[in-house]
Amino acid sequence: MMDGVKKNFGFGCMRLPMRDGEVDIEEMNNMVDAFIENGFNYFDTAHGYLNGKSEKALKTCLTDRYKRDEYIFTNKLTNFFFKKEEDIRPFFEQQLKDCGVEYFDYYLMHAQGVETFKFFKNCRAYETAFALKEEGKIKHVGISFHDRADVLEQILTEYPQIEVVQIQFNYLDYDDPAVQSRKCYEVCKKYNKPVIVMEPVKGGNLVNLPEEARAVLDELQGGSAASYAIRFAAGFEGIDMVLSGMSSYEQMLDNIGYMKEFKPLSNIEMEAVEKVQKIFKAQNLIPCTACRYCEAGCPKKIAIPDLFAVMNTKQIHHDWNADYYYNNVHTAQGRRASDCVKCGMCEKACPQHLEIRKILEDVAKEFEK
Repeated sequence: MMDGVKKNFGFGCMRLPMRDGEVDIEEMNNMVDAFIENGFNYFDTAHGYLNGKSEKALKTCLTDRYKRDEYIFTNKLTNFFFKKEEDIRPFFEQQLKDCGVEYFDYYLMHAQGVETFKFFKNCRAYETAFALKEEGKIKHVGISFHDRADVLEQILTEYPQIEVVQIQFNYLDYDDPAVQSRKCYEVCKKYNKPVIVMEPVKGGNLVNLPEEARAVLDELQGGSAASYAIRFAAGFEGIDMVLSGMSSYEQMLDNIGYMKEFKPLSNIEMEAVEKVQKIFKAQNLIPCTACRYCEAGCPKKIAIPDLFAVMNTKQIHHDWNADYYYNNVHTAQGRRASDCVKCGMCEKACPQHLEIRKILEDVAKEFEK
């Protein structure tokens, strides 16, 4: 079990309430207060979330307002922010300062996969993290992981000191051959590692359902679409924490409502979820979670997740609205799908291992006729 964590529901701080490009501090304060008042205490961020604004918002809304023993704070080391071993400690110290804490309860090697793991090893990132733990600046070292199950097994074999693993896990990705949620979960169980779940609603995809799928869940006359997705993930043995990336007070209250007195999915609810799985697979939608890692290195600054979202919308609704958003909201001169220069930086960063260059060609064919 994860030390100090109350219940099994965490506040993922990648998608916070925003107003005019900045975090809405008033709403964020209300969300943090409701979260803690209802017995939850786990907060998860990374420096790249909202271009550093997530860390600073947590300082303003959480660490400046609550005592250190009232919350569990998780942060991450991301490959975008260091080039060599000597860069890691200064970056880490800046993270502590930005977050307003003297130590992190959990510090994760971020977005581990074949290539990122090689880079982290070459920079002795794991060794640095373990040293910081010895110094008391980290309580527990873990990883967040986006790759095949055999890669996860390799990492856990080479670094048995890893204490916790964060994986993408939701009912759509459970048996997906690219994400391998189930197989990765089974590796964690094999090595007796507590599991933290990210993307339980797959970046909102399991909330903004196709009409046919929504009708299936509505027939249950129970909770929200998000509730079935999060409860699915939280119902597995060995899953200690499910993160939800909430961006409004209403979403916070909804999640608290069913996680405070958590119950796994019933057999009837599980059957409904399986129907939704089949509907999604028939739609052939782009499985993008809008993490926006792809945008960071794009030389053309193409809003890749937004273009994929309008492509999915067109696939689901078949109306003119998606065309309007493509042409008037999400693209600008030099930033259309057809402006992709095929450099491949996006695909190297994509946790979903999407063939982004090929998909952008499809998007251009659909919207730039």
